[in-house]
Amino acid sequence: MVAPQLMYHGGLTWLRRICKKRKIDLTLFDPGKPETLKQAVEVGRTKIVWIETPTNPTWEITDIAAAARIAHDAGAILGVDCTCASPVTTQALSLGADIVFHSATKYLNGHSDVTAGVLITRQKTDMWEDIMEVRKYSGTILAPFEAWLLIRGLRTLFIRYEAAAASAMKFASHFEGHPKLQTVMYPGLTSHPQHDIAKAQMTGGFGGMLSVLIDGDFETTKKVTSALNLFLPATSLGGVESLVEHRILAEGPDSTVAPNLIRFSIGIEDVDDLIADLEQALVVV
Repeated sequence: MVAPQLMYHGGLTWLRRICKKRKIDLTLFDPGKPETLKQAVEVGRTKIVWIETPTNPTWEITDIAAAARIAHDAGAILGVDCTCASPVTTQALSLGADIVFHSATKYLNGHSDVTAGVLITRQKTDMWEDIMEVRKYSGTILAPFEAWLLIRGLRTLFIRYEAAAASAMKFASHFEGHPKLQTVMYPGLTSHPQHDIAKAQMTGGFGGMLSVLIDGDFETTKKVTSALNLFLPATSLGGVESLVEHRILAEGPDSTVAPNLIRFSIGIEDVDDLIADLEQALVVV
């Protein structure tokens, strides 16, 4: 199996554990360097290539169509975690993916009150039958009320996501080049290393997730997050409320995330209020 070395921390931790337990060779590539994906894949040996785009929490963009060609040329399948892109902007199956995953807890639900996941295959194959069998016999099926809540959330998915994406774009643009920030990580900015890929691949916006690097150390970054008033401190994302996270605290001692990185999930509040909130919090820097 081939997967990115930068991705959602919980997903990578689980992959490492399950691959070790089941004696599956796991090779990691750098999503910031596309050539490393091709180098990691072995023809006839690699069975699945897994990518996350954008990657959480540094928001690298992987070219899904290019990854699909690399995987298929090697005889492997391509799985894509599109949680943060959502189906609003990225239709991974049409770009060549064989499996698409969404944490429905996030944007699909959008109200921070359901835990759910979605796994979609391109075709009804033996792999699809295997997935359905695991789902059936492991009991990973939503209860009726949670399913109803998820359907409720899906009704406003496009409105919510587009509003969050527009606000995130304004938020990121405002803070780009800010004297108290080292950088702003958001694929909608032309300064983003994979902006051109994002522009071609993500139709209808660049999502509501972004991160910043504070021009300071761990303790200074903690002070900034503590000084915020409108952003709720929480480790989830994709809801109607704006959330903030000093990411290294969530990932723990084995995290490779910079100690001065703050992750934002932009909601549907007035974006000018959110901008003002971070501006006043940066006074501590």
